[in-house]
Amino acid sequence: MIKKLKSKILASIKNKRINVFILFLLFAFIILIFSKLSKEYTNTMAFGIEKVNLPEENVILNDSVTLNITLKTHGFKWLKYYISKPKIKIDFSHDVDKKKDVFLWNKSKAYLKNTQFDEQVELLNMFPDKLTFRYDVNLVKKIPVKLNATINFSPGYDISDKLVSEPDSIMVIGPNVLVSKINHIETEDITFNDVKLNLTETTKLKFPENTSDLKFSTNSVVIKADVEKFTEGTLKIPVNIINVPKGIKIKHFPKEVNVSYYISLSHFNSVTNKDFKVVCDYNKTKGNQSLLVPELEKYPKTAKNVKISQQRIEFIITK
Repeated sequence: MIKKLKSKILASIKNKRINVFILFLLFAFIILIFSKLSKEYTNTMAFGIEKVNLPEENVILNDSVTLNITLKTHGFKWLKYYISKPKIKIDFSHDVDKKKDVFLWNKSKAYLKNTQFDEQVELLNMFPDKLTFRYDVNLVKKIPVKLNATINFSPGYDISDKLVSEPDSIMVIGPNVLVSKINHIETEDITFNDVKLNLTETTKLKFPENTSDLKFSTNSVVIKADVEKFTEGTLKIPVNIINVPKGIKIKHFPKEVNVSYYISLSHFNSVTNKDFKVVCDYNKTKGNQSLLVPELEKYPKTAKNVKISQQRIEFIITK
């Protein structure tokens, strides 16, 4: 029993010694870090460019421009630069000169106006000596939206008018050289299944690659469609013969043809045979054939899948 107690006491003493050693080691490491960070170092680092006060009438093309800057400062400042990529501001209202196709930044101006580094940071050098920023004239263009939507309706249902987007067009602003190439903007591919109710669905737009220099009025549109119950209808429509030469009389058979169509229930009762017109063009007869082809010249906009059942009309010439 006494031996066990002694072993526990010795183990406790040993553990305390280890803890004290680790604590002193940690303090020594912290002092070493502070000592290193307190010293001054000279180093060169790539700075990104933050463009400010850009002219409204021009757009700066997104070139990858960096500036290598040599600084002398203590380690605490360098630690801040290493944690997050540093940037240097270039004010386009007074730091650059506007040339024909570019804005030109000169190192000599930057040295004279060195206000971006505090007193603890000594600016030693900048490279390159000059930076060029390509620019273009801003262009505003209205472009239509192209829908990439597939609708699979429930049996007996269909769209009553047409699929639309709100808005049906968007504004794009950017360099003339880029905007002039864009003629439309497409939506992401989207599919609707078993549809029997009105559609109202938001979908994103697919923008061209490398559009960081372009601004779009919106990044999504709302797809809309009025969906109704549909039914099939059939009407007998008279056949009219057109372009018959003077002095020629013809008789044709049949005098009427069946026209089938697909229409919503709300418009079914409003459709009559006066809304359709079937013609046969005599000028389209081939050789000595005594056949005419019926064509649908008029039908109501509310009707879909309109078809003529009779594909040939026989005729004879009478004197």
